[in-house]
Amino acid sequence: MRLTTYEFGCCVGAFFEMSTDDARRILPPHLQPLEVHHDRSILAVLAFRFTNSEVGPYDEIVLSVVTPPVLEPGKLLPRAAFYPFMLGTSTKAAREHAIERWKLPHYMKDVQLAFDESPGRIKVTVSDEGAPVLELTVTEHEFGDANFPYHCFTADGDDRYKVNIQMGGPHSQHEEETGELILHEHPLSADLTLSEVNSYPFREEWYQAGVQVFEELERL
Repeated sequence: MRLTTYEFGCCVGAFFEMSTDDARRILPPHLQPLEVHHDRSILAVLAFRFTNSEVGPYDEIVLSVVTPPVLEPGKLLPRAAFYPFMLGTSTKAAREHAIERWKLPHYMKDVQLAFDESPGRIKVTVSDEGAPVLELTVTEHEFGDANFPYHCFTADGDDRYKVNIQMGGPHSQHEEETGELILHEHPLSADLTLSEVNSYPFREEWYQAGVQVFEELERL
């Protein structure tokens, strides 16, 4: 099996309530949103600072709808399953690589990510030629070694795919609702009704320097 490895300096993310109507509109017909409670689904916002990959270092912001994972005999249940509906990257090479290999949808201009770490928290600011796109703040809990499986679903026209992902590195997670998300009007978040997205997360995650490993893309 061919594996694709990405080394990152950090990965921070959080899960926010969003409108289930938006989630269903974004998802392809074969996927269903995972609801927190009736009419409220889950938006995942993840920011990566990749230090080494096949296309060099780059930064990436990922917006996803969380879906139920696929149960696979002999494999651990994934911690989460994602349908990324929009990505922003800091380099053209990173976009071309992810579109060709993983069929992931992208905003087709470079965006700029700033990672501002202070004691107990990290703030990621995404901008587009100086215009604000989003601000994501994640707070720290106790770090412990982790090696977790995830599922990622993608689509290309009528073709449907899944890829298994493994994330490893020092990991912090909590549900204390101390982070924050600020979304600005921008093509990156155009599929969302911004007023329907909670500004505070119900779960926050922070990986320090680690490795993300993709298995081969599987057609469903």
